[in-house]
Amino acid sequence: MKKQRIPKRVVGRRELVDFPQLNLWGVEAKVDTGAFTGALHCSNIHVEALPDGRSVLRVLLLDEEHPKFDGCPLEFAEFTLRDIKSSNGEVQERYVIRTVIRLFGEDFDTEFSLSDRSDMRYPVLIGRLLLRRGRFVVDVSRRNASYRFLNAPRPRP
Repeated sequence: MKKQRIPKRVVGRRELVDFPQLNLWGVEAKVDTGAFTGALHCSNIHVEALPDGRSVLRVLLLDEEHPKFDGCPLEFAEFTLRDIKSSNGEVQERYVIRTVIRLFGEDFDTEFSLSDRSDMRYPVLIGRLLLRRGRFVVDVSRRNASYRFLNAPRPRP
C-alpha cells in the first residue's frame, strides 16, 4: 500500500505569526533552518516559588519599543531548563515553554526557548522543530507567505 503524501507549505524567510495562547498577533519572525528550537524574545525572565511549593516562570514578552508590547508579565507553570546552542555557537541555559503558533490559519503546538533577543532584528525565531512538524519548506525569496495566503482572494463557488 502506497503512503499518501501530504503537500508541504512554503514559508518565506520572514513570516508574520500569531500566538493565540499569548494573545499576540502579527509578530515578525525569522525562519532559521540552522536553529533546532524556536525562540521568543523575553526580558525579566525569572522563576518564583509560590506559597504552595510550586514554581512559576515569569517573563515580559517583547520590548517596550515593540508595537505589540503590553507590559503585562506572562506566567508559565510548565517549563524546562535546557542547554541551547546560540547562533554564535555558545551553549546557554534557557527556559523552554510549549505554546501554540499559528501559520496559514493552522495552530501548531511547539517549543520555544525564552531569551533576550533585543540585539536581534526579529523577536521570534522559527526553527527546524516546527518546520519539520508543520511540513514546511523555506523559499528565501518569499516573505509573509502565511499572511498572504490567509488574505488572498478566494474563488467563488
